[in-house]
Amino acid sequence: MLLRQLKLLKLVKSHSHGHFRYLSSTTPACQSFKKWYQQLWTTERTNLPPYGHFTQVGDPVLRQQAALVPPEHLDSPEIKAIVEQMIKVLRKYNCVGIAAPQIGVSLRIIAMEFKKEIRKELPEFTYQARLMSELPLTVLINPELTVTSYVKLKHPEGCMSVRGYSGEVERYEAVNLNGHDRLGVKTQISLTGWNARIAQHEMDHLDGKLYTDRMDRSTFTCTCWEAVNTKSGRVEIPFYK
Repeated sequence: MLLRQLKLLKLVKSHSHGHFRYLSSTTPACQSFKKWYQQLWTTERTNLPPYGHFTQVGDPVLRQQAALVPPEHLDSPEIKAIVEQMIKVLRKYNCVGIAAPQIGVSLRIIAMEFKKEIRKELPEFTYQARLMSELPLTVLINPELTVTSYVKLKHPEGCMSVRGYSGEVERYEAVNLNGHDRLGVKTQISLTGWNARIAQHEMDHLDGKLYTDRMDRSTFTCTCWEAVNTKSGRVEIPFYK
């Protein structure tokens, strides 16, 4: 039986198209986690979470306080499958962090990975100035963040859920994360520099916040503005890959 604070999902009919879509809600306490999870994957549901793409700003799931995963489900097949889907999307889009709400699931789960190959794609000055470093795949369920250095660093930041834009954001230099790993085992990790930024960004997602809530608004930028001018506006921002 679910803990009361677990927010679940239900289906409602779209008034405009007559098809089913996802909305956040709660269900009777008698409904099991497993039953709820199975409903997410039934073949009768199409184009619904857990998604294979990133949800975009405007989707209510990105503004919700994500629910804790009940302790008895930390190592359940359902949670493992959600984590696998998150990792799949993370790597499909070649990004460095993802939170469960970004695939439409309002649960407190994050995944991070900063591959060493990224260094080859960036100017060395940028890599060093932003204090970037390799981070192996790290999954945390029900993570808790503690600031260990209150020095703030300001750098450009983007988000796969605000596709095509960036803005400068101040983040703490170093943090600790406590939570449970993919096997449900308690774990702790210390992060500094850019990896600490990734952690803070993903933790914000679990609290219904986006980087645009924290950014220096004067720095908000369309990342393809030069291409827009060069190609006379004939530029598209893809939401698929």
